[in-house]
Amino acid sequence: MKRSNEPIFWSLFGAGGMLAALIGPALVLITGIAVPLGILFPADTMSYAHMLAFAQSWIGKILLLAVIALFMWHAAHRIAILLHDFGVHAVTVVKVVCYGLAFAGTVIAAWTLLGL
Repeated sequence: MKRSNEPIFWSLFGAGGMLAALIGPALVLITGIAVPLGILFPADTMSYAHMLAFAQSWIGKILLLAVIALFMWHAAHRIAILLHDFGVHAVTVVKVVCYGLAFAGTVIAAWTLLGL
């Protein structure tokens, strides 16, 4: 019996979906509304110096990589399913392109974060 690699992609899709559903709205609220308007935090909370210090810490690197990578894998799977629903039945090509771009984005994000 042939082993499938589908559980790997479904788990990345599920983790990205959970992160997008639970953390995504909070990120939008904090970074797009609360901090720019000075509602919950001081206006300089997201200054370049503070964000660079966050991105240079190991916990910041891990959190940023998790958010970026899982959002990309979630989007890649959604796009692959959407293309299938629209009638693009070149399954292998679609999967290679979608998951390949998500993998490349994850590697680029990791490389960039490690370089900070």
